[in-house]
Amino acid sequence: MTSPELAPEITRFYTETIDEADRLTTTADGRLEMVRTQELLRRHLPPSPAQIFDVGGGPGAHARWLVADGYTVHLVDPIPRHIEQAKDTGATVELGDARQLTGEDAAYDVVLLLGPLYHLIDRADRDRALTEAYRVLKPGGLLAAAGINRYSSLFEHAAYAHLHKEAMQASIDGILRSQIHDGKKAFTAAYFHSGEQLRGEVTAAGFQDAEVFGVEGPAWSMLAAAERNTGADFRETPLFESALTAARMAEPYPELLAASSHLLTIGRRPSDR
Repeated sequence: MTSPELAPEITRFYTETIDEADRLTTTADGRLEMVRTQELLRRHLPPSPAQIFDVGGGPGAHARWLVADGYTVHLVDPIPRHIEQAKDTGATVELGDARQLTGEDAAYDVVLLLGPLYHLIDRADRDRALTEAYRVLKPGGLLAAAGINRYSSLFEHAAYAHLHKEAMQASIDGILRSQIHDGKKAFTAAYFHSGEQLRGEVTAAGFQDAEVFGVEGPAWSMLAAAERNTGADFRETPLFESALTAARMAEPYPELLAASSHLLTIGRRPSDR
């Protein structure tokens, strides 16, 4: 199968620049994202065995533990490298596009969109991905969709001690104003959501009872700063445990959503009447 239509800078980023298979395991803030995503999903997922469509599932970081938990997982991703890496997860895999899924109508208990909304810059494309997720979900089925927080680049580059540079200030200011990174330098083309925007897009696609959670909480950039500025490993430290506890404690307070690096919204396709 030929690769889906994708901005070339996105393909290059995930093929040549970064190995997504390592991102959630090799750094403290990456591990924080993984642990929090797991606990938020496990809180809402139906019991196993259930059918999960992991759309934009990358190299299978989440598919692997979901299969281990007893779920049947089908993973689709637009990057050929990711499909090769995901073949040993226990999930079935397919090269494909979130905007045009091959799944049958009402076939899955759960659809995960834990990456596609990051890189669909145009609202129309994000709407298409959400509409497709709705189509393949069974009535009453669960959607979990992630977005990059609008302010994450500000926190990240402050943690990395980059903001004394005028060029970096201009770049981050552009992201804050436009909510878009053009992908010309460093990170690839991306859209940055607010919590209300993410909830609004999911609701507009027909999903009900959408809730938005801050994934990493308000202390993730402290972990990133500690590792980047010391070279030490903070994945198994009291600082990591403190940041994880802060993320859990922040959940009841919507005003703290803006402090997370990623947002996760949970919604449901309405049940048939």
